[in-house]
Amino acid sequence: MTDRMPPSAYSVEERWDALRDLEEWLETPMKLLSFIWLLLVIIELVWGSTRTLEVFGTAIWITFIIEFTLRFALAPRKGSFLRRNWLTVIALVVPAFRLLRGLRFLKAARAARSFRLVRIVGTANRGMNALRASLSRRGLGYAVVLTMLITLLGAGGMLTFEPAAEVQGGFSTYWDALWWTGMLLTTMGSEYWPKSLEGRILCFLLSLYGFAVFGYITASFASFFVERDAASPEADTASSTDLVALRAEIMALRADLAASRSGRI
Repeated sequence: MTDRMPPSAYSVEERWDALRDLEEWLETPMKLLSFIWLLLVIIELVWGSTRTLEVFGTAIWITFIIEFTLRFALAPRKGSFLRRNWLTVIALVVPAFRLLRGLRFLKAARAARSFRLVRIVGTANRGMNALRASLSRRGLGYAVVLTMLITLLGAGGMLTFEPAAEVQGGFSTYWDALWWTGMLLTTMGSEYWPKSLEGRILCFLLSLYGFAVFGYITASFASFFVERDAASPEADTASSTDLVALRAEIMALRADLAASRSGRI
């Protein structure tokens, strides 16, 4: 008798292969759409929405839904797939409420601001995934570019939640919000702290990101300068050249000791 896998096992394996092929095929266009979506969200947060932006945003959003639906249909384990992509699911559902503006409960300012906060977080998550897929190595370059994107998006969100026209001491321009966000991410802070609930939540998320990533960027730059100094012949620290020379001297001493012992024998 020959060992044969049950048909269900073949089905699961084939679906995983189909899912990987689909993700590879859609990788480049979806990365491009993710970056365009990120740009559209920043423009909308800073300068407001227009009819053209809504048309382009809706088209991209529908494309995201189709892509996610195809991946969900091919995923053998639906539950685990949804658990890994729960933030993506929320980010895809939230824009649908913009099409239902006639509903009374969606006219509340608090609900609209909450949806906007979820959209910002979801957009940051999609941009992070697209950037991770674009860079082959998740090193210093990935951290720097991602921090720039988070700063631009976070500044747009803070301008939306903390405008000077509604909040005392708030931001009057996008550049004020951008400067404040940059100071927050570098852990320097400022004299102003958000007043609204959404602004405080976004400030907390930005602080967590800055605390986690800015230390890595600083350590990477410090490591770069230490390695460059170590490679210099005038450096006091031990470089790779010094270690090679030291190893050669030790081997020579061992050879001399072995020769002296053999001469005595």
